[in-house]
Amino acid sequence: MDLFEYMSQQTSEERSPLASRLRPETLDEVVGQEHIVGKDKLLYRAIKADKLGSIIFYGPPGTGKTTLAYVIANTTSSEFVKINATTAGKKDMEEVVNAAKERFGMYQKKTILFVDEIHRFNKGQQDYLLPFVEDGTITLIGATTENPYFEVNPALVSRSVIFELKSLNSDDIKKLILRAVNDEEKGLGAYGAKIDDDALEFLADTANGDARGALNAIELGVLTTERSEDGIIHITLEVASECIQKRVVKYDKNGDNHYDTISAFIKSMRGSDPDAAVYYLARMLYAGEDPKFIARRIMICASEDVSNADPQALVVAVNASLAAERLGMPEARIPLAQAAIYVATAPKSNSAIMAIDRALETVKTTATDPVPAHLQDAHYKSSAKLGRGIDYQYAHDFPNHYVEQQYLPDNLVDAQFYEAGEFGVEKEREERLRKIKGPKEKKIRKLGFES
Repeated sequence: MDLFEYMSQQTSEERSPLASRLRPETLDEVVGQEHIVGKDKLLYRAIKADKLGSIIFYGPPGTGKTTLAYVIANTTSSEFVKINATTAGKKDMEEVVNAAKERFGMYQKKTILFVDEIHRFNKGQQDYLLPFVEDGTITLIGATTENPYFEVNPALVSRSVIFELKSLNSDDIKKLILRAVNDEEKGLGAYGAKIDDDALEFLADTANGDARGALNAIELGVLTTERSEDGIIHITLEVASECIQKRVVKYDKNGDNHYDTISAFIKSMRGSDPDAAVYYLARMLYAGEDPKFIARRIMICASEDVSNADPQALVVAVNASLAAERLGMPEARIPLAQAAIYVATAPKSNSAIMAIDRALETVKTTATDPVPAHLQDAHYKSSAKLGRGIDYQYAHDFPNHYVEQQYLPDNLVDAQFYEAGEFGVEKEREERLRKIKGPKEKKIRKLGFES
């Protein structure tokens, strides 16, 4: 490298974005992804021992795929070559492969090829790499935001270890932001900036696991905010909001706003107001609430407040929870909204929760009489001699698949825990039971319950 090349490289590094300058150079500097780079994990051990095989990093933007590739580059004794699948063609790959063959033949030095956005390669381009990965001419490191099992040649996938990177959590993002603000060598420490706690919390939440987005925002804030009278650049909540172009919503995940909003969300669904339900859902999602938490509340409401008036409400809520977890944000907003609207517009009944709570109270406060003898298990030898299962009447042998017999213990023979609701499917089923059983006097009060 001559003087001009050196000066050009130095200038390029100084002008590069903060996220690029702060890239870790060693494994110990990596933040997050403990499930794959923890000290007892396979990838950590392989990088440290410089015994890496072909791998594919898969995960959302800003989670550290390229970062890990550069850590490997700084650690390995192999030659590290990078190409980007969005701009590289077959000629570029041929040059890499030929150089790799020559390098190994002359110096016994291996070559690691890092292909960013590998899913952008077409099938022919991916096929070209296959024999050279197979014979060890190159060790492949691919990075993709798309599922490699769908977007990458199955033959390449089968010869690689897939490592899925997760979105960084809020604490990880905070560490990176503070490192950016305070690091005088590679970060913004020389500017003498200070970030307020609420601004730090806001940026970490709104980054939604994307470290690059958070670092770009803090860089913009430091470079465009004037110094205060004390000579310090203060990154306040207002500045943070402007830098990431997102309005601040008052929503403390551990405080009153959190509980007030989720309470209003549930009560809106219970009160059959789909507009209010979807509004509070939007407030929570915008503020960065965990979709899994929201999904759990919808499932509870579907069972507690809709219950058997529309049994499909719980089916919709459970499937929305699964869909939200598998899709992730922002797509998760759609099944969550679908479920919230379904629950809000469904007929309502609280019969299930009332029934189980009455039954639990009875179990807690009354003696536990034996199960009636005719209901006891009769599937073992000598059970008949003990009088167990005798005189049990099989319901399917009778008209309407119903026969009147005692099911509750003797001390609760007249107890009624379940009181059917008056709407939807539950009403239809209650009418069917009345037809085959005849009218039944309410006896809930007998046990001290309010009907």
